[in-house]
Amino acid sequence: MSAAGIRQVAEHAGVSPGTVSNVLNRPEKVSPSTRARVEASIRELGFVRHGSASTLRAGHSTTIGLSVIDIGNPFFTDVTAGVEDVASDRGYAVILSNSAGSRSKEERNLLVLAEQRVRGVLITPSDDSPEPLDRLRERGIHVVLVDHPAHRPDQCSVAVNDVVGGQTAVAHLLSGGARDIAYVTGPLTMRQCLDRRAGAGRALRGRPLRVVEMPAMTPRAGQQAAEKLLSEGDLPDAVFCANDLLALGMLRGLMHAGVRVPDDVALIGYDDIDFAAASAVSLTSIRQPTYQLGRTAAELLLDECDNPGTHAHQQIMFQPELVVRESTR
Repeated sequence: MSAAGIRQVAEHAGVSPGTVSNVLNRPEKVSPSTRARVEASIRELGFVRHGSASTLRAGHSTTIGLSVIDIGNPFFTDVTAGVEDVASDRGYAVILSNSAGSRSKEERNLLVLAEQRVRGVLITPSDDSPEPLDRLRERGIHVVLVDHPAHRPDQCSVAVNDVVGGQTAVAHLLSGGARDIAYVTGPLTMRQCLDRRAGAGRALRGRPLRVVEMPAMTPRAGQQAAEKLLSEGDLPDAVFCANDLLALGMLRGLMHAGVRVPDDVALIGYDDIDFAAASAVSLTSIRQPTYQLGRTAAELLLDECDNPGTHAHQQIMFQPELVVRESTR
């Protein structure tokens, strides 16, 4: 498939090549409506501007891309460390990008990675849509999913069984005597949040689960969720948070209101980040092998990049682990 150039984009958008160049390099000089029309043509035609000449002369790039959904989450810090250690050992550099869970931002970031002629991309996608990743593959850029299972046999992925994780978390709360359980989660459009809720449902076996959906998975969102539960006037016996950042915010909100954890409300998080053990009440959590996730994903990607003829696609699923601390005792 021949790549579209600036002239083709200009003709498609009904503008001059100079306008396309301004959209790419000086977007502030172009009106919003014209810029939107040109950007739509760029996406539709699959235009990618040339990366560095040195990369083209070398025949291949020695960089890979890593796209995450929340660069501020320590979970992704540990994943990135695993990726970078493998890449460094193999002579590769890593370009890190953050989608913040936004599909449009993710697509812009992937376009930049394609412009840089990266050898491959590791990505925790913002949703299940295959189109952005298919466009990378069409250009010969290898892709491995991180913390997200693959749904096709010709795709490598490394993930954690979040259904089992959610089931383990709620089963632990039930074993401690909880009967009224709330699940505090980020957007349920995220695969991880959905799977953890599904696991919670398995443990409850048809019994009700209160679901508090927040727009973000941050300590501030966790504190707001605590305020919401407190305002309802009927606190649950226990709270399962979809990640540790939510749980730490929940802990702060409950303690600020004089609610004792775990005496009044038991609390469990997910990820087992370093802060979980160091909080005012040490946090019970579901541990994920975050560093190993990054290492394994990078190893799969670089094997596919360097040995495309013999590479065997793998879908690797790690199992989570319950770590019990003060917040559920």
